[in-house]
Amino acid sequence: MSLEVATQDCSALTEAQFEEFLTIEGSFTAEQFAKAGTDWVLCTLARIDGKLHGVTFSTLERIGGTPCVLLGLMTIKRTAKRDSVLKGLMTEAYHRALMAFPDEDVVVGSRFATADGMEAMKAVTDMIPTFGHRAVGEERAWGRRLARRFGVDSTYDEKTFIVASGGQSGFLDHESLKPEKISPEIKSLFEGVNPKKGGVLIVHGWTMAESLVKLGARV
Repeated sequence: MSLEVATQDCSALTEAQFEEFLTIEGSFTAEQFAKAGTDWVLCTLARIDGKLHGVTFSTLERIGGTPCVLLGLMTIKRTAKRDSVLKGLMTEAYHRALMAFPDEDVVVGSRFATADGMEAMKAVTDMIPTFGHRAVGEERAWGRRLARRFGVDSTYDEKTFIVASGGQSGFLDHESLKPEKISPEIKSLFEGVNPKKGGVLIVHGWTMAESLVKLGARV
């Protein structure tokens, strides 16, 4: 298996590439991919032996002066190799952050419709929301900032970090190979999320500068 991951500007995407995105057969339509192409700055493609297995639309920016990795839309083909694809896409996101924000702590944020996608966040620290932790102050403020940035703040609940409806213009679309290993604590965060109504959970966490050096290293 040869996994190749590469990033380009969204402005350089071609019509053929947008058509290729549909071969992943994930949760997104042609219209949603087209919108992501205008809403986000970077597009990362993951290929195995030349065939597309994953795509991420993202941006690196500062919110209130704090460096952020915002994952606007990610989708991964449902094959036996999808864990490797997820790891490759996240490593590329961390590498881009390392290049853009060396020696800085970075916020990583995205939307999730199901607990499966949370596998992407296993490397972050101080993840919010977290089971058994009542978010306060700056933690809630980050939830509000991300809800506004994702354009889903009209139905966002800052206490639960849940967007009730209309939140699925983009999210982290991944189906776990081992759903039985997803912890009850993670699953409990999604008890109030209704994917059928477009509900999502907004999650963020931190990558410390010293960790980012390792997470963003290219082998």
